Amino acid sequence: MSTTSDIRNGLCIKYNHDIYKIIEFLHVKPGKGPAFVRTKLKSLTSGKVVDNTFSAGHKINAVRVETNKFQYLYNDSTTYHFMNTDDYNQISIEENFLDNPQLMKEGEVVTVISNSETGLPLSVEMPPNVVLEVISTEPGVKGNTATNATKPATLETGAVVNVPLFINEGDKIKVDTVKGNYKERFKG
Repeated sequence: MSTTSDIRNGLCIKYNHDIYKIIEFLHVKPGKGPAFVRTKLKSLTSGKVVDNTFSAGHKINAVRVETNKFQYLYNDSTTYHFMNTDDYNQISIEENFLDNPQLMKEGEVVTVISNSETGLPLSVEMPPNVVLEVISTEPGVKGNTATNATKPATLETGAVVNVPLFINEGDKIKVDTVKGNYKERFKG
């Protein structure tokens, strides 16, 4: 049994007959009244995000998890297939367990978090950034740079991301996998 002092990002807990992953938390100690922890929890079965507040010292039921590196192979409709990079076993994971599946290209190495008691996959964590090639985008209009102007660009995985006007077809860009937005042009 853990308490609210053990709360951290990525911790998986049993709460309301479901397993949730803590994606955000904030310890609050107001001037008046008891301390509490404000959290954002993501259900690992439905993908729904809920806000919850725990009082300080509240007992929480942490779930023991294992993390393994898997390589993304391919997808068929809503099922994504991965291969363990250590023992080459393959697993299939439903799309609702993935945060930004449209940013994942074949061969990408991800971290799969699974319940150590049942062995079932709970979630898939992508690297913080991915490098993807721009397949199509409109050319930038000269003189339209007075503000931070952006244009939509279609990436090699099919995802559409807003990019600055100087990005052209064939450029490789770095994309933030958490927010799903453009970070910088990749030079490499």
